[in-house]
Amino acid sequence: MKSNKSYNKRLRVTRRGKIISRVPGHNHFNAKDSGTKRQQKRRPNEVGLSNLERSRYLPN
Repeated sequence: MKSNKSYNKRLRVTRRGKIISRVPGHNHFNAKDSGTKRQQKRRPNEVGLSNLERSRYLPN
């Protein structure tokens, strides 16, 4: 089965095997957000995928 390339480009696997993605919704219209909300968007988001989803979306 082919991996989903468009979804795969949004993810990154760390050395310990965690899957990290960018927090959605911080391209524009962020001036009205509070400072804590903007600060939370800077942090990476850990994605929890099951083994079935992991084999479907990620290569190997």
